[in-house]
Amino acid sequence: MQIPDTPEAAKLSPDQRELIATAKKKRDIATAKTPARKARKAQNQRLGQRSDSDIHHMPNGKVKRVSIKSNRGNFGRGTKNE
Repeated sequence: MQIPDTPEAAKLSPDQRELIATAKKKRDIATAKTPARKARKAQNQRLGQRSDSDIHHMPNGKVKRVSIKSNRGNFGRGTKNE
């Protein structure tokens, strides 16, 4: 169950909000623990983090360093439609 972006969302009881948050937490943890995500995390740790760039995982499985602005701005396409 997703919280809609409407005024009715404000009418949810605290119990309903907690139920929705708990379900989302379970989904997020399950997604983070998939083999593909674990492999990417391990690869990121091997490569190391730098303050001037982000590590971008490409669809073909390769990794490249890109500017923070590009990676977080969806490479010029913006983030509204993600």
